[in-house]
Amino acid sequence: MSGAPLAMKHADKLRRMVAGYPGPIRFATDLPGVKKQRGPRVLSVTSGKGGVGKSSVVVNLALALANEGERVLVLDADVGLGNIGILLGLRPTFTLDDVFDGTRRLGEIIVTGPGGIRIVPAGSGGQRGPGLGQRERLLLMDELDNLDEEFDVLIIDTESGISENVTYFNVAAQEIMVVLSPEPTSLADVYALIKVLTTRHGEKSFRILVNMVKDSDEGLDMFKKLSQVVSRFLDVSLDYFGCIVRDDRLIDAVRRQRAVVELHPRSPAASCFAKLARTLKSSPTPQPVKGNIQFLFRRYFEETHSMRYA
Repeated sequence: MSGAPLAMKHADKLRRMVAGYPGPIRFATDLPGVKKQRGPRVLSVTSGKGGVGKSSVVVNLALALANEGERVLVLDADVGLGNIGILLGLRPTFTLDDVFDGTRRLGEIIVTGPGGIRIVPAGSGGQRGPGLGQRERLLLMDELDNLDEEFDVLIIDTESGISENVTYFNVAAQEIMVVLSPEPTSLADVYALIKVLTTRHGEKSFRILVNMVKDSDEGLDMFKKLSQVVSRFLDVSLDYFGCIVRDDRLIDAVRRQRAVVELHPRSPAASCFAKLARTLKSSPTPQPVKGNIQFLFRRYFEETHSMRYA
């Protein structure tokens, strides 16, 4: 496409600048006299292990936010093994692989889901391997920056676990929401994830969502157990975001490749997502608010260069 070489040129230029600069990265909105405007709210949704329903949480929270009038973009950041499109029965013609290959712009691969939510689909064949390189990250930053006025909330669905991709997208986001399930292994894996993000990347604040609980009491109990473990060893702030109850209609929705918020809007699970969306919408965006989507990547670059030139 005619726009792809230009995007690649800009990304490569920025890559060379970053690779050769031994100090902190400063973007235009950092300069004196430059007005800082409100950008989209950026929330990463992550988990210490697979099987906790993280991607289902992303899909339904996105739709619940759309029902609240928010313009939502979902970035499927599980590169090569994307699940968002599968959960919604979508068959995108193009994916992030095409953006990274330079054959499509990001705006050309976005697909529209239920409720008008927009989705950046990842590939599902595993062709790209385990992680993104610096060139892909810079290109994604450049492309997202062109869209930051078109949405109010960006939700990043990370991979599960503690790979470099996971830590990268979590460090990039304004807010980190960790999905926990009522299982001992989930508790241990979530603690490991929080420990890595705290000790290696300086993250100090996490929202905790407990999924697949029998009732709200079990959700709060799991949060308390995690808090007790974390407070003994780590200096972090955990915010109980809420819980999603175990619901057969949610299982039915997943089987039918639909969002439960759309298919069974009066179900207990859908009610939980609606409550979470209202809570998120009414809560203040973490400060400081940066000027555009490029704030996503600045902290990661600053951290990388401080380690490289220390």
